Amino acid sequence: MGELELRPVQEDDLVALERLINDPVSAAPYNWWGWRKPGLMAKRWEETGLLGDEQGVLLAVTQQELVGFVSWHRVATGPTSHCWEIGVNLQPDSRGRGHGTEAQRLLVRYLFANTQVNRIEAGTELTNVAEQRSLEKAGFTREGVLRGYGFRDGRWRDCVLYSILRAEVDLDSR
Repeated sequence: MGELELRPVQEDDLVALERLINDPVSAAPYNWWGWRKPGLMAKRWEETGLLGDEQGVLLAVTQQELVGFVSWHRVATGPTSHCWEIGVNLQPDSRGRGHGTEAQRLLVRYLFANTQVNRIEAGTELTNVAEQRSLEKAGFTREGVLRGYGFRDGRWRDCVLYSILRAEVDLDSR
């Protein structure tokens, strides 16, 4: 398929991006959170290009073919500090091929190279073993289980929290 790259969302990408969020089959099993307002991503794209000071979205592509997307948002860690929480959502036919690991690795490098945060974190459901392996391969450290943390599909679910610190990433190498 080629080397994975991250790139900003373009207007022509919005239909596919909306499908990854609003189609239960494309988002399932762990990224389906119920129907979202149609056109929400298009509105956010018009306002910020999906790249802002508080949050962002980049597409993961190989040879211009959409694999999925990565996202991040600011999480306060104190009165004057914050970290980023990241996420990944892959197209169904792109899962299980190492794309999620590489996309998250690239996003970590991008955020540490272009922002001043010291910590990036990611969480996933306790039963999402594939994502836990992906985060560990991307260099994240498992910190613990957050009980009853996320509500999805009619019930509260436990989450595993991971983090990576700036000092743990070599920004000079690819």
